[in-house]
Amino acid sequence: MGALTCPTTLFTQPPLLGRWAPPPAPPAAPPHPLLFRIVRRHCPFASHRRGWRVAMDSGAKDHISSEWYSVPDLSLRDHRFSVPLDYSSPSEKITVFVREVVSVGKEERQLPYLLYLQGGPGFESPRPAEASGWLKRACEEHRVILLDQRGTGLSTPLTVSSLRQIGSATKLADYMKHFRADSIVNDAEFIRVRLVPDAEPWTILGQSYGGFCAVTYLSFAPKGLKSALLTGGLPPIGNGCTADTVYKACFEQVVSQNEKYYKRFPQDIAVVGEVVNHLAELEGGGAPLPSGGILTPKGLQTLGLVGLGSGGGFERLHFMFERVWDPMLVPGAKKQISHYFLRAFESWIQFDTNPIYALLHESIYCQGASSRWSAHKIRDEYESIFNPIQASKERRPVYFTGEMIFPWMFDEINALRPFKETAHLLAEKQDWPSLYDVKVLNNNKVPVAAAVYYEDMYVNFNIAMETASEIAGIRLWVTNEFMHSGLRDGGPQVFDQLMGMLQGKKPWF
Repeated sequence: MGALTCPTTLFTQPPLLGRWAPPPAPPAAPPHPLLFRIVRRHCPFASHRRGWRVAMDSGAKDHISSEWYSVPDLSLRDHRFSVPLDYSSPSEKITVFVREVVSVGKEERQLPYLLYLQGGPGFESPRPAEASGWLKRACEEHRVILLDQRGTGLSTPLTVSSLRQIGSATKLADYMKHFRADSIVNDAEFIRVRLVPDAEPWTILGQSYGGFCAVTYLSFAPKGLKSALLTGGLPPIGNGCTADTVYKACFEQVVSQNEKYYKRFPQDIAVVGEVVNHLAELEGGGAPLPSGGILTPKGLQTLGLVGLGSGGGFERLHFMFERVWDPMLVPGAKKQISHYFLRAFESWIQFDTNPIYALLHESIYCQGASSRWSAHKIRDEYESIFNPIQASKERRPVYFTGEMIFPWMFDEINALRPFKETAHLLAEKQDWPSLYDVKVLNNNKVPVAAAVYYEDMYVNFNIAMETASEIAGIRLWVTNEFMHSGLRDGGPQVFDQLMGMLQGKKPWF
């Protein structure tokens, strides 16, 4: 890493021990009689429009907006933008959706804009049902923009069914390459210059993978940013593919999380071991899942993806195993895993609703190199620790795995089976464009504040701190008060801490 002034760091508790192309500007050519665009009626403050008319223009319908509607204490307005699938060749278009959110009564106020970038990859932005958490706090002073990143929510969603429209695995792999952070940043800039009055820069809040996108934003479009807030989202920024480094660090943290889990719930050592033995003895090596596919011992281990790394996850995992077996209603009935547990397993894993996560997860670490199923390779190095059948036979804890995608998932999970060949093509793809520019980050001028969670299972602490050392002027809040889900679990506190650090209201030295 290059030499830099160290980031300023605040410890609130002692540790426990793409290339990027600018989006096209709004059309300004003389009107053509055959093309129409939805445009807003004149309003002194550009973002506050009440109605729409159709006007003759040179552009297509690249932005349409709804009327305001409400949920308790919040006013919402929907926007849809027609953006290029590939910004280097902008002929094919997709839709990107954002939801504008303000506190009730502030619809016409001139508020600073804050763009929220959701974690993932492949998860839609929150759907607010009321004013609560960090969103309620942010709306006290901001006009919040909730972005459905391309391929999610209402942004031309890539679902198990929609992806099947693309005929071949090769074409699908080529299509999927346009759904990483570089394209998401292009979308954000496309939207900013059309939505924010006078195309002023905005503040971004990036959670987890959203933080990865924020660092890409800082690298390639910093002029669009007023400031940046990151929560559990400092990525590795080295060239090549950093996935091996990430998974080696992650496996060590996953071991620690397993030890904590079984210390909390020691009775689950026997319960989980019994389930592993049962699955291994079934014909085919596992239990049929309700939606198809099969639950095997190594599939069972993937419950750690959700259960080990977020607030309340330990408890949810334990209570899930409380109902793993069907009751014996008839003497001598065959012992079997309950339908309740099998359904719960599928709802936790969520690949049937989010194939992007499985297909692109390792590629988020790739710049000019392939991942070659990195998590699978690194897991083999830990086989003596993570072999579930061996652990159950030796009556030691069966360790769950963490945020990792394995090639066998595309055999065992029914929703992923049609994309097995595509997954292998993406794992071997080498020409991934750059996601970060270290030289630009070294000379960063955008105010940045980041929450770094000391015991984060998803974003390794040491890797995050190494990246922070490359971002000039970043202010860090290092804490073990929260896990990776800190923005969800303590949103107002986390938001206030980071905003306070940027505004000088909180000490950061």
